[in-house]
Amino acid sequence: MRVLLKASMNTEKTNEAIRNGTMTKLVQEAIEHIKPEAAYFTTDHGKRTMFLVFDMQDSAQMPAIAEPFFLDMEAEISYTPVMNAEDLKRGLAQLG
Repeated sequence: MRVLLKASMNTEKTNEAIRNGTMTKLVQEAIEHIKPEAAYFTTDHGKRTMFLVFDMQDSAQMPAIAEPFFLDMEAEISYTPVMNAEDLKRGLAQLG
């Protein structure tokens, strides 16, 4: 299932990671582990925020994906099922 992961990171923890040079490594490791089809970075409600769109094969992946964000960045995490245009087209076709 295609999923949108939103990670809103703690400002103090990410400030520390930027200052000590580990922020780039933490983000790179997350991307290598999750292998998203898209990754976007912005601010949301005043926090550094990362949006990753990826294919989740099994809900049992959720802890392994989220824990590095919790532990390293004290992030707030949300998972949202999402569709691309092709998914929407196929879904609407099933309506009849």
